[in-house]
Amino acid sequence: MSLHRRTVVALAGAALAAGARAQGYSTRPVVWIVPFPAGGPTDALARDVAAHVGAALGQTILIENVAGAGGTVGAARAAQAAPDGYTLLVGHLGFMAAAPSLYRTLGYDPLQDFDPVFRFPDTPLVLLVARQSPFGNAEALIAFARRHPGRLNIGNAGLGSTSHLAAALFAQRAGIEATSVPYKGTAQALTDLMAGQIDAVFDQSNTALSALAGGRLRAIGLTSAQDLPQFPGVPALGRRLLPDFEMATWYGVYAPRGTPPDVVQRLYRAYARAMEDVAWKRQLADQGIRLLPDAQYAPDALARHTAAEVRSWRRVVTQARIVLD
Repeated sequence: MSLHRRTVVALAGAALAAGARAQGYSTRPVVWIVPFPAGGPTDALARDVAAHVGAALGQTILIENVAGAGGTVGAARAAQAAPDGYTLLVGHLGFMAAAPSLYRTLGYDPLQDFDPVFRFPDTPLVLLVARQSPFGNAEALIAFARRHPGRLNIGNAGLGSTSHLAAALFAQRAGIEATSVPYKGTAQALTDLMAGQIDAVFDQSNTALSALAGGRLRAIGLTSAQDLPQFPGVPALGRRLLPDFEMATWYGVYAPRGTPPDVVQRLYRAYARAMEDVAWKRQLADQGIRLLPDAQYAPDALARHTAAEVRSWRRVVTQARIVLD
């Protein structure tokens, strides 16, 4: 974003802040931009969270799906929205942390163009193989890849997707060379995995549970540092096999830079109230979603986490030599 653009946003934010305080927030529906198609895991989680936050806020939250370029199209639109608290972005690891390294040019700056509002619980990923796969565990898969560089085919939901990034990080931590096989979405990758066309896929924990229910896939590892009760007998790869390996798909709600701080706080307080619902938190955990300590959901915690993730994924993407434009 240019200096002129940021100055305009700052001035507009100051004017809107006075208006928001005078008129009261919120007086009309709030829109959350989800930069992925409807029906996917990000969309499903965003709608679930929006329903609970909207109830706590006493206001309707509408979801607008703006898909394209790995989420960067929707993020750019959100960055240009009026900073009045009525248009927010559901952020995601891919386009808020990895994108600055994946793309030579972006229509937004994740750290400069947004005010963090709150963070969602995380979704670790699961390393899946076909039921008939010769790899009984992650150790066997890694051993094969070390003996046969480049022969291991790991599918993903598309270049720059979370599953692609997970595979790149996994290969670096395991010291292996694997071949990336991109698809147009996780569903296509899992279909070929079940058919034996590829060797493995990293899938998010909340969607992996339903994929495993069919019995045609097996889980052989988790990208979390600790085991998850929803995946009995599936080891956390970072616990003993790959000590430096830990990853989760994380999400957060962001407002355009210059949104009045009292509006940000009101949104965060509504989310905090929603997270007091024990039954809802149990439901999230049952889906394989990892709850966090309450302090990690706050705006300042999300700001620190986003900055740290931008730095971390810059190293991973540079080493893997992934460039998308």
